[in-house]
Parts: sequence; structure tokens; C-alpha cells
Amino acid sequence: MDQRRGFAYGVAAYLMWGLFPLYWPHLKPAGAIEILGHRIVWSVLTMAVVLVLAKRVEQFRAIFTDRRTLGLLTLAAVTIAMNWGTYIYGVNNHKVVETSLGYFINPLVTVLMGVVILGERLRTWQWIALGIAGLAVVGLAIEYGRPPWIALILAFSFSTYGLAKKQAGVESVESLSYETLALAPLAGGYLIWAGVTGHSHFLGHGLGHSALLASTGLITAVPLMCFGAAAIRVPMTTLGLLQYLAPVIQFVLGVTFLDETMTPMRWVGFGLVWVALVIFTWESVQHRRSQLLLTAEASAL
Repeated sequence: MDQRRGFAYGVAAYLMWGLFPLYWPHLKPAGAIEILGHRIVWSVLTMAVVLVLAKRVEQFRAIFTDRRTLGLLTLAAVTIAMNWGTYIYGVNNHKVVETSLGYFINPLVTVLMGVVILGERLRTWQWIALGIAGLAVVGLAIEYGRPPWIALILAFSFSTYGLAKKQAGVESVESLSYETLALAPLAGGYLIWAGVTGHSHFLGHGLGHSALLASTGLITAVPLMCFGAAAIRVPMTTLGLLQYLAPVIQFVLGVTFLDETMTPMRWVGFGLVWVALVIFTWESVQHRRSQLLLTAEASAL
């Protein structure tokens, strides 16, 4: 029953993330930086309420007693701000398909960073998956006439974010609270400057538009809390498979509802990425099964 509830939380989280391309355009004429500023400031306020209601204020204060944790979470804050800003820019500039590519290749980039930064060793099929994905990115770069920068920034920033969070070992509520708090002075300063200089779009476009900008805090916090609830209830293999739900939804929205162009070369590039992900996922599941089997056999001896 608990796993079923966790699965539902996971589906809800990735479904909400997948539908984000339908939300951000409604915040125009605000630009990506202004939207990012609102997202950070309103997220701080939202997470403050969550901390109090969840009675996790003491756990949050404990973060400030460890310099290493502070450093890692500050790195996480910088990279997630880069990720959020790039994603909003991509969606609002009709590049939803390219943003979906970033989240498709994210698991492969995470593995690559594990090799480069943590010195982890890859198995044969993992190398094959990375090689196919690399070929796909080169092909797409040739087709676009440029590297797919939005996808690459999204993939590498989110992988760095995940690595920093893993090393910090702080629960999601406390972590997001610190990350947004660390970014709040810069975000708040920008919003104040925009208001003073007449570049702000918070007022003057109707109460509904102001409410949408203010809702960015909830839009940020709710799926993350659903994800956190799923992470402690379902196996990592299940969560790993669920993570593909969001980019699939984004891709489908991009090529159908948002009518973005998909040339034959782009289909080939995305096809290679999907082949790489199938190989990577299949290999990961098979490896986990073999490890569990070895553990069970060792316990029986």
C-alpha cells in the first residue's frame, strides 16, 4: 500500500514537471530572469511555511553548523538557478523539444560525471549507451548548426545539482529552503531594481498575472515534495524509470500542441538518445537484479 502511494506521488511529481511548458508562457511579458527572480523569492516564502508546518526548523538550522554542507548546498543553489533560468528561457522561446532533450540525456550525463569526478567505473553496456548518446548530440549539433546549448546546460546543471545534493546528504525540504534563501538576496535585489526602473511586469497586467507570478513558489515546492514522498516509498529502479515521464510529456507537447519543427535529422538524433536510454535502463535493471540475487545467495549460506 505504501509503495502504491509512493508510485502515485512519483507520477504526480513528474507529471507536473512534464506539464511545465504550459505554465511558463502564461507569465509573459515577464522575461526569463524576472520569472526566475519571482520563482526564487516566492519559493523562499513557501518553504518557510513548509518548514514551520512540517516542524523542521531545527533541522534547517543544523545546516549552518557544517561548512562543508553549506558549501555543497550553495553550489546546488547556483546550479539549480542556472537550470531553472535556462528551462524557463527555453520554454518561453519555443524550444521545448530541446529542453526535453536535456532531461532525456541527464541520467547519462550524471553517470559520466560519476566517472570524471568520483572516479567510478562503468560497465561495458553503460559505455555503449554513452557513446550512442554522444553520437546523437554531435548529430543534433550539426543539424541545429550549433551545439544544443539549452539541452546541455540543463543536463549538466541538473547533474551537478544532484551530485552536490547527494554529497550534502540533506533532506529535500531543508535543502530547497536553504537553496532559495541563498539566492533570495540577488533575486529580490533584481526584482526591486526592475520595479524602480519600470522593467517589472508584476503589476499592470491584471490581478491574474500577478497571482500566476506569485504562484511560482507553490509550483516549485509541490512537485518537489511529491518527489520526496516518492523517493522514500518506492525502489530506486522504479523512480529511475519514472524520471523519463517528464521529458516524454515535454517532447510530445513540443511536437504536437506547441507545433515545434522536427526535421528528419532531429528524429534520428532523438531516436539515438532513446536507444541509448533503453540500453542504459535495461543494463541498470539487469545489474541490480544480479546484485540482489548475489546478496540473497550469500544470505542463504
